[in-house]
Amino acid sequence: MPYINLATEDALSEAIGLKLISTFIPSFDVNLKLGKKGNGLLKAKLSAYCEMARRAPFLLITDLDAATCAPALIRNWLGNIASPDGFLFRVAVREVEGWLLADQVSVERLLGNRVNAPRDPDNIRHPKGHLLHLARRAPREVRRDLLAEEGAIASQGLGYNQRLCEYVNASWNPSHAAERSESLRRVIRRLERLTAT
Repeated sequence: MPYINLATEDALSEAIGLKLISTFIPSFDVNLKLGKKGNGLLKAKLSAYCEMARRAPFLLITDLDAATCAPALIRNWLGNIASPDGFLFRVAVREVEGWLLADQVSVERLLGNRVNAPRDPDNIRHPKGHLLHLARRAPREVRRDLLAEEGAIASQGLGYNQRLCEYVNASWNPSHAAERSESLRRVIRRLERLTAT
């Protein structure tokens, strides 16, 4: 069975990457799950990841954050590193939370019917902040997990990653989300090309 390696910024990005792989290239096993310590580590290890991609496909997912555009971020990170065909360097615009917000039906189920999911999540400046804002109207147990306690230093609740990873695994539909997110569509198209070769 063919395999793919995966590197992400954090646990939520990893859950999304695993869901995308299992949904769109189910014939591939995930060999290594790397990163989960922020985008600084991903950038520092980029040369090693490209080398690994010469032997097997390698999916790297990072957030665009404040960068101007995905191609500029990719050029900046790669510099003079040669990127092999098997290296799938994909950028969430602007954060992976935007991809979650793009699945209107399931995100409204998670956060409650009183929430209106955005129509164009790729154009939200801070998707994570937008999701947290919407979570203020969510059912109590969801609010407790996602939102930081008053006066806390953290921007999110202690159960943020666990709750959203469970949501990704159980409810999030990337096919539906891709209808509203061009950056997610690009990831899916690139993954599907792996099975066409």
